[in-house]
Amino acid sequence: MRSHLVTHSPEIVFSALADRTRRAVLDLLCGGSLPAGAIARQFPISRPAISKHLRMLRRARLVQEQREGRLRVYRLSPEPLKAVDSWIEPYRGFWQANLSSLKNFVEHAEEASARRKHGKRKS
Repeated sequence: MRSHLVTHSPEIVFSALADRTRRAVLDLLCGGSLPAGAIARQFPISRPAISKHLRMLRRARLVQEQREGRLRVYRLSPEPLKAVDSWIEPYRGFWQANLSSLKNFVEHAEEASARRKHGKRKS
């Protein structure tokens, strides 16, 4: 029997997000709750395949399922994404610093190029 902590660890969130179909399902649910059938119609794969993706998203607690009559309605549950954001945070600073350096490099290169062109016209 699996431990409750193991089943809902941050690793399962990363595993769920590793698949582009599951990410696309989450994107759909950003617009609001949808029944499973409406989700399945958005993809060129079988309903059982979508059901497996929804099951993985439920295990990762990225979606919540609610019964409404005969329908299973899914809604986004973004709370587990905090673990992803926490993991990404150090890299965000790294990329911002590198993009700032790149911006400075490009701006200085453009200024130097403009000076060279301007200098050549005077000669």
